[in-house]
Amino acid sequence: MTIYVVKSGDTLYSISREYMTTPSELIRLNGLTNPENLVAGQALVLPPPPDFDPSTLPLLAVNGYSYPYIESEVLQKTIPYLTSLTLFTYGFTPDGDIVVLDDEKALSTLSDSDVKPVLLFSSYTEQGTFSNELSSILLNNESLQDLVLERLLAIMEEKGYYALDVDFEYVFPSDKDAYVAFLLRATTFMNEAGHPVYAALAPKTSADQPGLLYESHDYFAIGRVVNKVILMTYEWGYRYSAPMPTAPLNKVKQVLDYAITEIPPDKILMGIPNYGYQWKLPYVQGTPASSIGNVAAVELAARYHAEILFDETAMVPYFYYTDENFQEYVVWFEDARSIQAKLKTALDYGFYGVSYWTVMRFFPENWAVLSQMVQTLKIP
Repeated sequence: MTIYVVKSGDTLYSISREYMTTPSELIRLNGLTNPENLVAGQALVLPPPPDFDPSTLPLLAVNGYSYPYIESEVLQKTIPYLTSLTLFTYGFTPDGDIVVLDDEKALSTLSDSDVKPVLLFSSYTEQGTFSNELSSILLNNESLQDLVLERLLAIMEEKGYYALDVDFEYVFPSDKDAYVAFLLRATTFMNEAGHPVYAALAPKTSADQPGLLYESHDYFAIGRVVNKVILMTYEWGYRYSAPMPTAPLNKVKQVLDYAITEIPPDKILMGIPNYGYQWKLPYVQGTPASSIGNVAAVELAARYHAEILFDETAMVPYFYYTDENFQEYVVWFEDARSIQAKLKTALDYGFYGVSYWTVMRFFPENWAVLSQMVQTLKIP
């Protein structure tokens, strides 16, 4: 596939003439909202050659995370590229009641498609945090686990869920073995009913990596007991970090290099972010960044006539701009080049698939790149 990087003075007409295509096709492929205002450094996906045969492309599972209130139009446009959609999130109470998600609308949309719905089960609370106290109650009570799993299975079969994705974060180190035991119990129980079980894992680079996020995610043990794992390979740059890419490929590969020593590659889905952040400059520690969509990032660069740059080590684009109040910012985001590099990495490692956090914002460049690099695996 070919990605063209816009130069100063380029127009859609000049690019389309050079590459034997049309401005309308470039607009369609890249979802351009202001095609008359291209940005220097902007990446454009070019159409495939006339003899392009997608049936020859490698198969890759493509999961997307979503909240249940995803816009119907966004979901409909995304469905053709997905293997599965994981809805965030079901929870539980200390008494074993299931905190149910209002997911009927999203499930109804999926019911007419070949995309498999995945139920996300987590220790996430109404306060918007993962509770290690709550998870500890469940992980140390087998009778409670049986009750919760039976209730989850009933919901999955009633609503047509295909798989269960377990996401317990910040688990107490003292509950490390209990978490593995619960995942084994859940996988055995769900597999007997015909449902695979996935586990979401923090991005570790070693078995003994310190930190509450990492210590209880035992790659080797968890990789042995569940059907698939989803590596959350993002959030190096995050709301309260210093300015940097959300998923710099050099850092991501450190996680992948460790992961494949503990987990078979054909069990792994590699996480890909569908967002970026912008930071005020000069950066002051503790000042939060704001999240920004990848399409919105390019629109912002166009508005302030900022040149988009590209970090060849992180394989991620970024730009600087100054607003009307003379406030300076830096923005790190994803584009066609960074997505191409991430998908190539997943293929090079022989992974089962990739998983996007999240598909709430439609990102045309991403799907244009993906459809020219892989065939999306569809599960019967």
